[in-house]
Amino acid sequence: MARLNMTQQDVIDATGLDHRTLRRILQGITRPHARTLHKLAEGFGVSTDELFQDPRQGGLTTFGKATNPVVAEVVDTHPETFANWTVADFNELFSRMAVGGELTEAGALGAAKAMNAKRQLMLEVAVILESSEAHLMQDFVDWLYRRVTTLD
Repeated sequence: MARLNMTQQDVIDATGLDHRTLRRILQGITRPHARTLHKLAEGFGVSTDELFQDPRQGGLTTFGKATNPVVAEVVDTHPETFANWTVADFNELFSRMAVGGELTEAGALGAAKAMNAKRQLMLEVAVILESSEAHLMQDFVDWLYRRVTTLD
């Protein structure tokens, strides 16, 4: 809220939460349910993972920037690929290394696109898990997991 300069009313308007729920979360009286966390993340325009990060730890990793300088150039030249990325997303990208060293421009873009595709898939799965079709998703995941773990 502070980073986005939002009031409690702004959060309520952006998330659809009621006053009591938000007040109880802020006072530490209650721990929010998964659905509430998704509403908060959506209202703040961040991933749910970012809600669990220490806000004092911002910015891209110094080590990653030093070891993968081409990634910073790719971020600057392809901002559309990195829309709505969190600090954790950038840290993950900067920490990746290609065979033989740092990522190339093509490698950094490929990794970013793969991360975006994975994020989209996780969002779609989260929606399904909140629906009446959740049992089908669970059955499919169980089947697929058994298939993947038994292949040798």
